[in-house]
Amino acid sequence: MYLTVEETAKYLDVPKEYVEHLIREKKVRCIHDGEQYLINNAQFDTYFEQVEKYRAMIQDYLNEPIPQDRDIKDED
Repeated sequence: MYLTVEETAKYLDVPKEYVEHLIREKKVRCIHDGEQYLINNAQFDTYFEQVEKYRAMIQDYLNEPIPQDRDIKDED
């Protein structure tokens, strides 16, 4: 499905200016129909998959218990 710049910004939850910057820098594939740029939202699927994998990895790391320090001596 093709989205306009405004719809893409809303889809990605970023400012419209940032999407325009990505278009100018050719980091996003798009089509210009003479009036507006149209961006295929399927190209962002991999990005969202990677973000979810990274979030899961960070959550696993944060849930890992802290190991006991071997240098601590019980001095009672």
